[in-house]
Amino acid sequence: MYTIVRVILQYAPIGVFALIGYVVARYGPGVLGPLAIVVIALYVGLFIYIVVVYGGVLSAFKLNLVEFLKGVKEATLTAFVTRSSSGTLPVTMSVAESNLRISKSIYAFTLPLGATINMDGTAMYQAICTIFVANTLRIPLTIPQQLIIVLTAVLASIGTADVPGTGLIMLAMVLEAVGLPLIDPAVAAAYSMIAGIDVILDMGRTMVNVTRT
Repeated sequence: MYTIVRVILQYAPIGVFALIGYVVARYGPGVLGPLAIVVIALYVGLFIYIVVVYGGVLSAFKLNLVEFLKGVKEATLTAFVTRSSSGTLPVTMSVAESNLRISKSIYAFTLPLGATINMDGTAMYQAICTIFVANTLRIPLTIPQQLIIVLTAVLASIGTADVPGTGLIMLAMVLEAVGLPLIDPAVAAAYSMIAGIDVILDMGRTMVNVTRT
């Protein structure tokens, strides 16, 4: 499965370039403004999540968030560049032992498990992008639909393969769950706009995923 996804992602930029070119040519360069808002919204959300959630959990165990982030800096930067939790795993294990002084009997089990499930950054990405697609199409989302987004985004983040770009594939499942199938040309056009900036979004969400691990 990893090989199939990797091959698809190698050719994806060609299709994404064509789709983005079509959307910009049809609707004008003004459509790029909302994409900048998506990027800002995701990174602000990820920052708040790290400070509030991770900081709160660490403080409950009398640990300092700043010191923790310094200790895992090498792993988070590697994740930001590679966009792969699995690719960062050796570095994550190294900093867990050398910087955080975690026993090998603990991190050898928890880190590989955490690299493949409960990807918090990916869940936030899928929720934000689904709302963007709905707003782009001027489709109001009801409270039940918003709850479905939360549920499917969490479930999708658990089952997302830890290779670059797979969050974009799982986004299609979340869109389908709220009645926005990609067979609809308008939905496909909005989805292609997200695909065009997915690399930027993927770097942030993978960094948070690895920090959470």
